Amino acid sequence: METDDNEARSAPRAVRIDHRQVRVLAHPLRMRLLGALRVRGPATATALAELLGTNTGATSYHLRQLAEVGLVVEDPDRGSGRQRWWQAAHDVTNWEPTDFDDDPDARAAIQWIQGDQVRLLVEHAERWFAVEHEWSPAWRDALGMGDIFMSIPPARLEALKADVWQVLERYRAESDPPEPGAEQVQVFLAAYPLLEEYR
Repeated sequence: METDDNEARSAPRAVRIDHRQVRVLAHPLRMRLLGALRVRGPATATALAELLGTNTGATSYHLRQLAEVGLVVEDPDRGSGRQRWWQAAHDVTNWEPTDFDDDPDARAAIQWIQGDQVRLLVEHAERWFAVEHEWSPAWRDALGMGDIFMSIPPARLEALKADVWQVLERYRAESDPPEPGAEQVQVFLAAYPLLEEYR
């Protein structure tokens, strides 16, 4: 099947993480390093250390750990001499919680990663609330969150998540950073059961 060049360029590089990768990724600095490389693009350990408020030695060590499991790679088009440039090997990390049912350590690692995502959401929301008055009315109305309640079986919830994800991927592929008024935004997709005590 032939693929349109634009479509190939816009398709995100994805990885379904394995047991070894999830154990390596479940670390606060490694999560931040991978996120910075995905959002900002290739960088040196020195630049990443400055950005993340850590030291170059720690940054270099953790980049090598991520590289050992294929989550980051050296950027072959940059760097000279001893200066190494790193880039994310993928745009998206995928997994299913049941991928790690047979491995208690990997299961604990993925639970830590999911908890870190929630902490990140809370941190971003709190930072936004502190500065939202500085943004235009259009942005203040466009940003934010909402929720909805429904009764749905697992298969239909999987289908719903897939549909919503396709919409998000379409908008991502059609995004145009130089477009006037464009800003980088982060969209979270979450679905959790309404536990008995809240029903």
